[in-house]
Amino acid sequence: METKNYRFETLQIHAGLQPDEATGARGVAIYPTAAYRFKSCDQAAKLFELSEAGNIYTRLQNPTTTAYEQRIAALYGAVGALAVSSGMSAILVTVLSLAAEGDNIVASPFLYGGTYNQFRITLRKLGIDCRIASGERPEDFEALIDDRTKALYAESMGNPTCAVPDLEGLGNLARRRDVPLVIDNTFGAAGYLCNPFEWGANIVVDSATKWINGHGTGLGGIIVDGGNYNWANGKFPQIDGPSEGYHGLNFHEAFGPAAFIVKCRVDGLRDMGCAPSPFDSYLMMIGLETLSLRVRHEVESARKLAEYCRCHPKVERVSFVGFDTHPSHENARKYYRFGSSAVFNVELKGTLESTVRFVESLRLAANMVMIGDSITVVTHPASTTHRQLSDADLAAAGVTPTLLRISLGLENADDIIEDFEQAFSQIG
Repeated sequence: METKNYRFETLQIHAGLQPDEATGARGVAIYPTAAYRFKSCDQAAKLFELSEAGNIYTRLQNPTTTAYEQRIAALYGAVGALAVSSGMSAILVTVLSLAAEGDNIVASPFLYGGTYNQFRITLRKLGIDCRIASGERPEDFEALIDDRTKALYAESMGNPTCAVPDLEGLGNLARRRDVPLVIDNTFGAAGYLCNPFEWGANIVVDSATKWINGHGTGLGGIIVDGGNYNWANGKFPQIDGPSEGYHGLNFHEAFGPAAFIVKCRVDGLRDMGCAPSPFDSYLMMIGLETLSLRVRHEVESARKLAEYCRCHPKVERVSFVGFDTHPSHENARKYYRFGSSAVFNVELKGTLESTVRFVESLRLAANMVMIGDSITVVTHPASTTHRQLSDADLAAAGVTPTLLRISLGLENADDIIEDFEQAFSQIG
């Protein structure tokens, strides 16, 4: 269906939805198949050489997943999207599609712990250098760029600090230095709260496990191609040059603005095998239909709980971008719908032990490593998501022993406040 004139709330329901003439079914079908019948050997040859579009094998493409990808691309106003098995897979496929041994990427210091480890450990073993900027300012990134830099990487809202970078400034820097800007937009809720393409990003990655799914029922990641980078600049011969895996095919010449996302699919999924299951893609489609409604409620609840925590005598500090005391408040107002988020951090008074006791005393809010779920989640990063980091890296990422990350769900905020109150009463 033609979707370019519809708004976000309509696209999240209708984009990617093709009427089933045979059955009249309203919903997207789940295609639990690994392979597909070819009409002829000639058609099979054309599919495998990428001269004809179609399904070959579910590791590369599946009708259910295709509908989901089309919906995501429509929400972002992008040329294409690729669903993968997890958010970490999305990051890995993206980086390996851009960089090779001897190359480097320049990244923000405010990264999710798993991303940090992938960049500093796994990519290093593959010969790709990840340079962590000293801060989130564009000039901090620029100081580390050289002629082997293949990407700038940041999160639209840092995890767990909720730091919001100057996306427009990074976009201008990337354009001036002719380097792709990759933004992890997990906190941006599939473009509803924040759309980095509006500010100069070239590629977006999301952990679809979070707000896209919205109910903690499926695992997935997404790569989105803005189609706004010039791959014919001589820096990316794997995209604008003969492909070793496809008999010299030039992705840029064959697929134009969608060259990058095609490479991610036909090289990344083919070789790394990180494809989502059709059932998970179906769950993501269902989650997207209510995304804007869920996120709006969660943002409102986050503000209410943050106000409560800010006034509580056992709370040392509240870090909420919706408050003008947050260092990223002005950037959040500029780049995020409502100028806010459904996630915030608190530092409790006391010690590591009393903080753990508070978390373990909660009855309604869940002690999990999750955000964007339909239930409220309280995470202790120092013992979970950032456990692998050194003390110095923890300090650089803003993670202290008494820091808690809170992601609001769909409950009544007053019930969550009462749960917090009883947990506070347990720590003396």
